[in-house]
Amino acid sequence: MTPLPSADQVWQALAQVPDPEIPVINVVEMGIVRDVRVEGGKAVVTMTPTFSGCPALHVIRENLEQAVRGLGFGEVEVRTVLFPPWSTDSITPEARAKLERYGIAPPRPAGEVGLIELELEPVRCPRCGSLDTSVKNTFGPTLCKSIHVCNACREPFESFKTL
Repeated sequence: MTPLPSADQVWQALAQVPDPEIPVINVVEMGIVRDVRVEGGKAVVTMTPTFSGCPALHVIRENLEQAVRGLGFGEVEVRTVLFPPWSTDSITPEARAKLERYGIAPPRPAGEVGLIELELEPVRCPRCGSLDTSVKNTFGPTLCKSIHVCNACREPFESFKTL
């Protein structure tokens, strides 16, 4: 009988699951996966969505379960918890760098702005680094992003809202 993978191996498998809305980062780097436990022959993954109405929630759950089943677990439970709520502070430094390379301005630490960012501070352009940017639309392609334009390089870009 082959032993089941460890919790560390489950974490490694989950780190291969891309975020469905931002495929250059994975769900572990995004801070969505909160805990992994192996209980007997069962794997339990605890996740917190970026917000409770996330339209990709069902896709994330299915992808997490599929990744863990691929390791040989017959039983996988994906638990969703909403407390403590997800925050942009949950995004790893590596993922912030990937966001910027992808052309999305990463969020500032939430502790710097309070509960909700009103985007009064300029957002650094991920392409040229200029702070001479303007908000074009506070509602981006997803609820967690806004649309900006850089007045220096004239490139439009998305900015991750700080939560």
